[in-house]
Amino acid sequence: MTSSRSAEQVAVIGAGIVGLAQAWLAAESGRQVTVIERSQRAAGASIRNFGMIWPIGQPHGTLYQTALRSRSRWLRLATEAGIWVNPCGSLHAAHRGDEQAVLEEFAAAATGLDISCQLLTAEQVQQKAPLVNPEGLRCGLFSPTELCVNPTEATRSLPAWLSERLGVTFQFGVLASAVEESGGRPEIVFSDGRKQTFDRVIVCGGSDFQTLYPEILAGSGLVACKLQMLAIDGGAADYRPGMHLASGLTLRHYRIFEICQSLAKLRQRIAEETPELDEYGIHVMASQNNHGDLILGDSHEYGNRIEPFDDVRIDEWILRELRTLLRLPSWQLSRRWHGIYAKHPELPVFQHEVRPRVHIFAGTGGSGMTMSFGLAEDFWNGIDNG
Repeated sequence: MTSSRSAEQVAVIGAGIVGLAQAWLAAESGRQVTVIERSQRAAGASIRNFGMIWPIGQPHGTLYQTALRSRSRWLRLATEAGIWVNPCGSLHAAHRGDEQAVLEEFAAAATGLDISCQLLTAEQVQQKAPLVNPEGLRCGLFSPTELCVNPTEATRSLPAWLSERLGVTFQFGVLASAVEESGGRPEIVFSDGRKQTFDRVIVCGGSDFQTLYPEILAGSGLVACKLQMLAIDGGAADYRPGMHLASGLTLRHYRIFEICQSLAKLRQRIAEETPELDEYGIHVMASQNNHGDLILGDSHEYGNRIEPFDDVRIDEWILRELRTLLRLPSWQLSRRWHGIYAKHPELPVFQHEVRPRVHIFAGTGGSGMTMSFGLAEDFWNGIDNG
């Protein structure tokens, strides 16, 4: 730890998982960190997701390795911070011939790409994941790298650990309305008129494109994405999925499967048979949190298509496809909700230095829980290495 690092005062604006990752890595390198959050506690996309740490969704190569580094940090948090982390792995189930073709092609290529996975027969899937619907089941792809966390509990408990372990200061219920300059240093202006100077400011505003630097965000390529999700109360029945579960629809959603030439036929079949799934970006997955609740979803609507009202048809289509994937004793829902996150169409995250020592870091899309820690490592390594 150098004296310059320990003297550097860093402000992170936003206490979602992206901001918390930035705060952790900055403080771990010896900096004095203050996190500023407009809400009294995290309430955005970081608490409204599956809680999946999902390396299998990242393109092979650098991003896949970044996801694995994030995974390692989540396992550290389980030990050091007492956060519930379940190393459950994941399974993609194939109920159609084109889905089976993609899984077989991917499994054959995975070894050469240093991706850990195993192709399972239908019988092996049933033994490993008894909630998978056996009707029409052809095979499955198991990956051991995925983790499950409770996103609400993890995101809201991390500040206390960062404060106690690394001395990070949190200002909740405080709106940073502008970032100006004073004496060559960034100066945050708060909505109540207060001002505070720092050596570096990291803006992690999530899907808020209006409060800070709207002109930059408008030209960034970032777009808001809305997803609808559902839950079944774990107390309603004894559900034991054993791992994260995903249907063959998911193969067209995550870029890692784009290496498969057979993916084109799967996409064509879905577009022809069920165009509503493409129109609303529906693919179905299930996870189980530490309270036994099954978290189900999801859909994707972008930009100007987003309405504040949830579309009941989307929920019905999600449930229709989930019934192909899962065999449950009860489908009684306990919760419905939606989340909105920022996504860049090409980049894993949008980074921009507004002026020296003022950075925007946003747009991890649906991969915030999976990628934020590894991306923050890369960011601060880049700062320290000039």
